Amino acid sequence: TSMTSAKIQVNGVYLHYQLTGEGSHAVLLLPGMLGSGQTDFGPQLKSMNKQIFTIVAWDPRGYGQSIPPSRDFPPDFFERDAKDAVDLMQALKFKKFSLLGWSDGGITALIAAAKYPTLIHKLVVWGANASVTQEDVRIYNGIRDVSKWSEKVKKPLEEMYGHKYFAKTCEAWVDGISRFAEKSDGSICQQLLPDIKCPTFIIHGEKDPLVPQAHAEYIHKHIKGSR
Repeated sequence: TSMTSAKIQVNGVYLHYQLTGEGSHAVLLLPGMLGSGQTDFGPQLKSMNKQIFTIVAWDPRGYGQSIPPSRDFPPDFFERDAKDAVDLMQALKFKKFSLLGWSDGGITALIAAAKYPTLIHKLVVWGANASVTQEDVRIYNGIRDVSKWSEKVKKPLEEMYGHKYFAKTCEAWVDGISRFAEKSDGSICQQLLPDIKCPTFIIHGEKDPLVPQAHAEYIHKHIKGSR
């Protein structure tokens, strides 16, 4: 099957997406911090079942090929991404769709599923968290300086963004996500989890270096019927 790679105007910005497959079940793939559809979901775009699924991978504003604008991190950046993601799928004429979200994309997917329950069919998240603790902030600061990243992780991002944008955006991300820890409960979207009504599957890597497993357990406990 062919792959469409295009941009569409959503909420005042041009968002880049890739689309493949002709199945009746539409699925949106949501990348993580600094990620794009291609860097985070190359294998899924290639090998997910094209008969069952229509697969869309997007680049959130300021990431991948959805530049300009430059990426920024206002207090509501996850809500903004969730609205962009849902509005993108509606602009592409999908009535109902499932979300597969990784890391920051998982947080975005949780918010979208809670806020737009009639549009979301099923939800899968991995490496996601609904709050930020002081321990999390310590971990985030460990990745602030991209020159310390492993070559394997760093190389595709440097190729996509150039060193300067990559380094600056990573620092801005650390500052942006750390701000949630200043709230008494550290919540990003804890209060929204009970509003998620669609079938939800939570995956977590035992050795995830960035997101301790307690986060996945919290999400599971607070989304009724999740697995």
